[in-house]
Amino acid sequence: MYSSIYKAELALAEPLEDVFSFFADPRNLQLTPPWLHFKVLTRGPIVLRAGTLIDYGLRLRGFRIQWQSEITIWEPPHWVVDEQKLGPCRSWPHEHRFEPRGDGTLVLDLVRYAPPGGWLLDKLFVRRDLQKVFEFRRLKLLALFGARESR
Repeated sequence: MYSSIYKAELALAEPLEDVFSFFADPRNLQLTPPWLHFKVLTRGPIVLRAGTLIDYGLRLRGFRIQWQSEITIWEPPHWVVDEQKLGPCRSWPHEHRFEPRGDGTLVLDLVRYAPPGGWLLDKLFVRRDLQKVFEFRRLKLLALFGARESR
């Protein structure tokens, strides 16, 4: 089975606890480009912890997609892993790491994914879409935190 890895890093000038608190609020999972039409469908207050299931709806290239993820690792404020339980990919564990960096926080994302259609669809669509989604998120996080990215 073909699989790929996507990595992203972002240095924010806010303390670890503030950055993690933002990511620990499920409403902030909707930090995606408008063209995805991403919505959290799970009702009521969602308490994130290992075992929490969250349902989403999105639209990708004209197709409606139902997605469910489970929080499989919950170690605040440093490490969270959510894994796709229902969705378009054969697998999709998404690891979020948060590390103190000086007065700020380094946000690390690692997505290991096995897209339908293997390497060809990954090359033509999936990888490009991931890059666009993470670039959108990067710009929004920098604007929300009033931070300057340090390289």
